[in-house]
Amino acid sequence: MRKFILLLFIALQFGKTDAQQIKTPDQLYGQLFTDVQLQNTLKDGKTFVDCIPKRNPKLILADYLRLKRSGKAFNLKNFVSANFIYPDTVNTTVIHKDKPVVTHINELWTALRRNPSAPVANSSLLRLPYAYIVPGGRFREVYYWDSYFTMLGLKVSGQNTTIENIIRNFAYLIDQYGHIPNGNRNYYLSRSQPPFFSLMIDLLAEIKGKQAYTEYLPDLEKEYAYWMDRSAPTKHVVQMPDGSLLNRYYDQLNIPRQESYKEDVLITKEKGENNPELYRDVRSAAESGWDFSSRWLSDGIQLKTMQTTKIVPVDLNCLMYHLEITLAKCYGLKHDRTKEALYKTLAQKRAISIQKYFWSPQQAWYTDYNSKTKQQSPMISLAGMYPLFFRLANQEQAKLAEATLLHKFLKPGGLTTTLENTHQQWDAPNGWAPLQWISISGLENYGEHQEARDIATRWVTLNTRVYHNTGKLMEKYNVVDLQLKAGGGEYASQDGFGWTNGVLLDLITKYKLTE
Repeated sequence: MRKFILLLFIALQFGKTDAQQIKTPDQLYGQLFTDVQLQNTLKDGKTFVDCIPKRNPKLILADYLRLKRSGKAFNLKNFVSANFIYPDTVNTTVIHKDKPVVTHINELWTALRRNPSAPVANSSLLRLPYAYIVPGGRFREVYYWDSYFTMLGLKVSGQNTTIENIIRNFAYLIDQYGHIPNGNRNYYLSRSQPPFFSLMIDLLAEIKGKQAYTEYLPDLEKEYAYWMDRSAPTKHVVQMPDGSLLNRYYDQLNIPRQESYKEDVLITKEKGENNPELYRDVRSAAESGWDFSSRWLSDGIQLKTMQTTKIVPVDLNCLMYHLEITLAKCYGLKHDRTKEALYKTLAQKRAISIQKYFWSPQQAWYTDYNSKTKQQSPMISLAGMYPLFFRLANQEQAKLAEATLLHKFLKPGGLTTTLENTHQQWDAPNGWAPLQWISISGLENYGEHQEARDIATRWVTLNTRVYHNTGKLMEKYNVVDLQLKAGGGEYASQDGFGWTNGVLLDLITKYKLTE
């Protein structure tokens, strides 16, 4: 209650905040921001950018600069604590590990739910009009592609209103900013995430009928315009050697990420040059959701060799294919045969390009394409299962990909993300819920029911074993050594966890698995 009153006081003190206010923490706090982040004052760089100032940021910065110029010793963390409200990461419900995992997940929806709140001056949080589900831990806001997999579990739980509220929030973000940002923070506005919005509409249509397609058609069109550079030159489009158009990830900024400022600065220092385009490549990897992975590294190992904007990703282009066929479906329902035919043609052209540029007979796998070298990437990953998920592979390709999947990726706890152990979190030995679900569904599409069930069983068994040992469901898991925790990345493994909960609940229900 005291915290609510304090937040209300701040809101009243500084006046009404415009929902489109985009002044990011680095712009608000200048040298204070830089010092806090580079000195690792709050341990996790995301903490400071999620803080709320207790008074006018200009006055806070002026006081800080005056203290710094005075030459007197002072404690930077104490200064931050005196002038900012730290973000709340405490769950609002108590969860016990002795409960069945399904009960645990259903209780977690309450803990991870965030209700709309009044705008607070100079907060990085972008206001949303409807309730939503956050992943958990340091991830205190809604995330774009996470939400689709979270929705799978919400559907099993019968929380259909929450599903549509999340979609309404994303439609609101599209209307306000022209795209769905990485998350509802102003420092995420320069990028999006894998475009799962059209799949969310599919899910909603299963609940409320085909009218979902026509209701959200304007937002689907805007989503497509963003990714295809129609609404603005976002540079997400790549012209391939044969003249066809495919997509890549491309953040609009070439500065260090505000939430990972120190980490990004260290990457450029390691390279020995201040190259702004390296910052863009790092940010673009964050847009992919795979931050970070050997997929984006020219040497497959070092972050300083990041080349994300040179990679044409197979998974992104499969998602764009789905967006095109969804738009064709929408216009078909509206009896607009001209636009229906247009989007069908665009989808067919993309399907041809996906086969041409991503299928590797040598690797018996779908891989990424490097626009700089004009060759397929030597790195293979579970992104190669997206064409099976969207039924783009022929029967022979699907059979070959299945053999590769079972021979190279299948481990005791499920599927490993890549074959490389780089100590990055989107590499071996880690497994992630969304990629398990995409791969399992892809196998099901081609009649490989037993193999799909086996992978689902391994994953569910690992998730529930960790839960009963720790009381937690994690962001990611070590699928190779079941006695070790998942690792790698810029931050400690988080618990909560939105998409793990959603996929786990869906798989338990689909395959009738018990603990």
